[in-house]
Amino acid sequence: MDTQVFGLFGEFTNILFGIGGLGIIAVLYVVATYNSIIHIKNTTQESFSAIDTVLQNRYNLIPNLVEIVKQYMGHESSIMMHVSEMRAQLLSNTNKTSKERFAQENELQNGIKSIFAVAENYPDLKASANFLELQTQWTELEDRLQGARRAYNAAVKVLMNKKEMFPSNIVAKMMTIPEFTMFEADESAKGEKIDAKEIFAK
Repeated sequence: MDTQVFGLFGEFTNILFGIGGLGIIAVLYVVATYNSIIHIKNTTQESFSAIDTVLQNRYNLIPNLVEIVKQYMGHESSIMMHVSEMRAQLLSNTNKTSKERFAQENELQNGIKSIFAVAENYPDLKASANFLELQTQWTELEDRLQGARRAYNAAVKVLMNKKEMFPSNIVAKMMTIPEFTMFEADESAKGEKIDAKEIFAK
């Protein structure tokens, strides 16, 4: 009888240890996944900060660009007005990573491209040292923006996978994670000559 009791006790103990072991593994997984999601979230935020820095520099460039350009192409004032209005809207936008904000950024980008495209018709403007310097700065900013956009989108994709894929989505649902939107380039403008009249006829 005592042997049976000890046998049952041993089996019960093994079950408890088994459950305890599974519990420890589950806790370790939750902790590791939680820390992983926090790391990815921070990486995404840092990647967006790099984008935002470039965009802020682009905003700072626009008043100087408009001021120089309007001296040579005053009758194209609708272009400068549109770009200035887009800049003002984006500066006041508090939803920094929204799809709408990124769409506006692409529209602003196309607006600035249009200014440089129209400038081709103004030899004196094209020869201006200040204009050439601003054009160089804008090109450098666009190159930096492309790199920052790629890093940000890659981080957003990893974070989205963590939030949607099982079993990490269970842990993600317990956390407060900001919503990040992919910052896609404007596909319609790739490889195409910008037509200012089409853009600003809206």
